[in-house]
Amino acid sequence: MPFQALGLEPRILAAIKDAGYTEPTPIQSAAIPKIIAGVDVIGIAQTGTGKTAAFVLPMLQLLSRRELKGRRMRVLVLAPTRELVVQIEENVRAYARHLPLRVALIFGGVGERPQVEALRDGVELIIACPGRLLDLMERRHGDFSGIEFLVLDEADRMLDMGFLPGIRRIVRALPKKRQTLLFSATLSPEIEALTHEFLHQPTTVQVGRRSNPAETVTQVAYEVPRHLKLALLIALLQQPDFDTVLVFSRTKHGADRIARKLEACKITNATLHSNKSQNHRLRSLKAFKAGEVRVLVATDIAARGIDVTGISHVVNYDFPMTNEDYVHRIGRTGRANAVGDAVSFVCPDEHGDLRSLERFIGRGLPRKKLEGFDYTAAAPPEPP
Repeated sequence: MPFQALGLEPRILAAIKDAGYTEPTPIQSAAIPKIIAGVDVIGIAQTGTGKTAAFVLPMLQLLSRRELKGRRMRVLVLAPTRELVVQIEENVRAYARHLPLRVALIFGGVGERPQVEALRDGVELIIACPGRLLDLMERRHGDFSGIEFLVLDEADRMLDMGFLPGIRRIVRALPKKRQTLLFSATLSPEIEALTHEFLHQPTTVQVGRRSNPAETVTQVAYEVPRHLKLALLIALLQQPDFDTVLVFSRTKHGADRIARKLEACKITNATLHSNKSQNHRLRSLKAFKAGEVRVLVATDIAARGIDVTGISHVVNYDFPMTNEDYVHRIGRTGRANAVGDAVSFVCPDEHGDLRSLERFIGRGLPRKKLEGFDYTAAAPPEPP
């Protein structure tokens, strides 16, 4: 089914074409007509399925059809992290490029004055993290009485991060008559309870299971002694097919250590974790997207919301803490029908974790060895 069959207007179709897309993904085909029909929608889809466009495109369609009376806020999108807020904004700007639409972002870690001014000016579309938005709302910044659409993106993640009380207070300030869209990787009992609270007679659209990683991702495991992980990573990065690589470390300290070692080996890289300033994180993401650095070293804060096309490999340098983290991490590659590779380093004491993961995803991970790499090398001497 082409995008033209989904009832989108010519200016939006032109923007989709400009972005290089021709066929909608399954979540887009299922959700867009229902949202355009005006019903509340629960979208259950794993990351990397094109879910952002599944709510952005129909909202733009409905906004373009309805007459705008004066300057006022019409759409509020809530998302758990600053990175995801920025990614959603990039989608909105790409698809609304031929529409007269003003967009503002609201999140912590940066100055609030431009955000206050955006609320005061009645920018049509606000994309926000709940914490900073609630802070501004409680100081009477912004008139939310004209909101037509509320989107809760990655609702499961917002619940995990403890945002529910804040979200309740935000929703209480919105008009009862509105269209509400909720997107989540799972439909847990907690999410189901949330839908009864915030949505009115919603339709559920479900694509794929959370424990079913994108089928286009090739998944392999490298069994390696802990002291040789850095050496193996550098050897893999010297392979010609390791082009644009996202490396996951379990800790911020570990991420910085990997980055320093790569730098010493003249491998261009950037880091993304919560110890870095907001501006540093946005710069790192931008440099990685633009191809200015080959490798992005990240902690699991980045496992949600990073939307970079063309990632060739995700490397689980540290084995993920949970099976769900694994699914989110490898969802960074093979996004929306692209093909990618997910490589996991497995140390001798992690074989139990690997077997648990294989049961969870319902498939075995082939074991692989890098030709010419010495897996028996002794640990390097500790620095004095």
